[in-house]
Amino acid sequence: MSWLPSRRCTNRIASLVNRHCPLSRKSSTSSKTIFQAPGSADFLASATDVNSFPRFNRLPESSCSVDKHILPGRANVGKSTLLNAVLGRKDLLFTSKRAGRTQALNFFRVGPHPGKLVVVDSPGYGSRGRSEWGAVFNHYVTNREELRRIYIIFSAPHGLRSTDEAMLAKLDTQVQQLGGTKFSLQAIITKADQLGDSGREHVDQMKNTIFKAAPTCLSPIITACPPKGSNFGIELIRKSITDCCGL
Repeated sequence: MSWLPSRRCTNRIASLVNRHCPLSRKSSTSSKTIFQAPGSADFLASATDVNSFPRFNRLPESSCSVDKHILPGRANVGKSTLLNAVLGRKDLLFTSKRAGRTQALNFFRVGPHPGKLVVVDSPGYGSRGRSEWGAVFNHYVTNREELRRIYIIFSAPHGLRSTDEAMLAKLDTQVQQLGGTKFSLQAIITKADQLGDSGREHVDQMKNTIFKAAPTCLSPIITACPPKGSNFGIELIRKSITDCCGL
C-alpha cells in the first residue's frame, strides 16, 4: 500500500513551512495571481559557462538542484516532472528516466511577458555531475544578485546519500557566512506516493538528516506527481517561491 500524506499530515507540513518561512495572506494571494496563467511560463535561456549568464531586468530567481549520484537502472528524483507541475506545463522541461539530462543552467520565466520571476533548473552534482557543471553552479550561487532561494531536491524512496549531505552542508555554510541576506535554502522531497506503510517514519528520518547537515535549511516540502492521480505539494512550492522573491 503506497503512502500518501493524510489531511492531518498535510496540515502539519503546512504548519512547519509557515513556522520556518512565514507565508502571509498577501504572499498566498500573490502566488495564485502569478501562477494563475501557468501556460504563460516559458523557456528563456541556457548558460553553459560563467560568461553566458543572461539578464532579465533583475527579475528575482530561485534555483533547483538535485543529486545525480543515481545507481544504474534506478529512476531519477523526478526534478523535471516536478518543475513542469510547478510551472503548469506538461512538456516545458524534458523528462527522462536517465539521470544527468540537465547539462546547463536553464532559465524559465513565470508569468506573462515580461514575467514576474525566474525559475532556474540547474545541473546535478554527485558522481554523474561533471566538474564543469559544478563550476557554473558555484559561480552562479556566489555571484548571482538575483538569486533568492536554492531548492535542493531529494527522492523519498532513495533517501539521502553522502553527496547530498555534503552539498547541504556546503550551501548551509554559504547561507551562514552571508547571514542569510543573499539567499535561503529549502529542501523538496519528491515521490512521496511511492513510499510504503512506513512512509511517515522514513520522511521524518530524511528531515532529521537534512537539518543535521544544514541547520539553516527551511522545512522540506513533501511532494508527489504520480502519472495517474493528483499532484501533492505543488501549491506549497509556488507559495514558497513567491514569498522568497518578495512578491
